[in-house]
Amino acid sequence: MSKKRILTGDRPTGRLHLGHYVGTLENRVRLQDEYECFFIIADFHVLTTRTENLREIGENVRQLVLDYLSVGIDPQKSTVYLQSLVPEVTELCLLFSMLISVPRLQRVPTLKDVMRDLKLETASSGLLIYPVLQAADILMVRSHLVPVGKDQASHVEVTREIARRFNTLYSPVFSEPEAMIGRVPTLMGTDGKKMGKSLGNAVFLSDDAETVSRKIAGMFTDPTKIRLTDAGHPRTCPVYSYHRAFNKRSGAGSEIRRTCMAGERGCVQCKKELAIVINEFLDPIRERRATYEKRPELVNEIVLSGSRRARSEAQQTLQLAKEAMGLTYFRGEG
Repeated sequence: MSKKRILTGDRPTGRLHLGHYVGTLENRVRLQDEYECFFIIADFHVLTTRTENLREIGENVRQLVLDYLSVGIDPQKSTVYLQSLVPEVTELCLLFSMLISVPRLQRVPTLKDVMRDLKLETASSGLLIYPVLQAADILMVRSHLVPVGKDQASHVEVTREIARRFNTLYSPVFSEPEAMIGRVPTLMGTDGKKMGKSLGNAVFLSDDAETVSRKIAGMFTDPTKIRLTDAGHPRTCPVYSYHRAFNKRSGAGSEIRRTCMAGERGCVQCKKELAIVINEFLDPIRERRATYEKRPELVNEIVLSGSRRARSEAQQTLQLAKEAMGLTYFRGEG
């Protein structure tokens, strides 16, 4: 390898939002020249929490690629691929599943969160081994760095444990990848709760200007600030957190904080200014998206060519792993 490698990606369950951008997307774009980047569209992972109404996944894949292209991911620099077009990852997942215990997987914090959010009494075996399949994704391209949101950091630790155990038992095939958390580890939803694609509390990268303004006008604010002259508490206000994340005007964050706390700034004013800030941020993203939407054949080629390249890497990695384990009984096979 001439450069160190990155592997990260998303499940095709809907369009991406501002939380995805500050959590991981901007790091992906920034690191494209420094690292060899692989961006996975993880459609197998969708099945860990959903087994019905799967036909829309194909359109979600297309929209996800458009989100990638619109924020500046360059397919000439980075490999964008579809997980299900790289079947070797499932074999690697099987090998890795022998190296980690069920109690360890049950301690992964996100498992309890997902079960609670989906009101599941028990986890399917697929949901339980989600972090193992994710480890196979990461190690399949022998990645060194994984830009992720804060909630996925525990999965990267599982990957590191699997890599360490494999290297100790057999031979040092895999690096222990590091997690990279975005500059805004957690961006709350417009309702002040955890942001989610399907929760009706997200501003999407593909939203038009009118939709953005409407969503921001309805944002949750500091409930103790009823009148303009009331002292506000910006540190607990989602509107202020969005200003901190996206308002690039020099000194804007400190000015908003000061005037809010002094009772010199109203929530309506703060929201109107935020709508302008967010729409200015999204304008170039919308323009790029509109350009790519006119070329559906390009989206198809990006996914197919990227998947061919990722599969070639997967085949090499799987061969290295099986050789290290002594599982290459018949070298002429296949």
